[in-house]
Amino acid sequence: MSDPDGAVPSLADEDGVTAAYRLHGAEVYRFALRGLGDPMAAQDVTQETFVKAWRHAERYDPEVASLRVWLYGIARNTMIDHVRAAAVRPWDSQLAEPPTVEAAAGSISDQADALLDGWLVEEGLRRLAPHHREALVQTHLRGRPYDEVATEMAIPVGTLRSRVFYAMRALRAAMDEMGVSL
Repeated sequence: MSDPDGAVPSLADEDGVTAAYRLHGAEVYRFALRGLGDPMAAQDVTQETFVKAWRHAERYDPEVASLRVWLYGIARNTMIDHVRAAAVRPWDSQLAEPPTVEAAAGSISDQADALLDGWLVEEGLRRLAPHHREALVQTHLRGRPYDEVATEMAIPVGTLRSRVFYAMRALRAAMDEMGVSL
């Protein structure tokens, strides 16, 4: 993405910084995100990059490098500063507010629901024919590729797909018998 005129925006004023941000802000953010792995830190680095570019606009020389390259250099140095600051204050990343009682209770009920769902699915799987259960467990629960499972079971891939289809149908019927809605 470049300026339609091919002109480089002047960073000496607000309009120029805004134009530079429109041209290169998303790229600088993605660069910072890849480097830091934290969206909030990447936003901070991006913002600080453009503030530094504005404050030191007189240092930019289009004869030496493009505006994009110059901004990447500033972003890189800003990321290094950010990482060094975080290393000095490791406690700073733990300043998030503690969970409320409602949030903690929600996570416990979510765990209980997940455990109950697991038991119900396990009971439903017990009600399937062994060859259907094995096909479903291997392909869906373990996430293995169909061709690998078919080779291991010494059956054609099409047969495995049929078994998985009929296993899913039988599992739905078993869950309905148990009074569980999917």
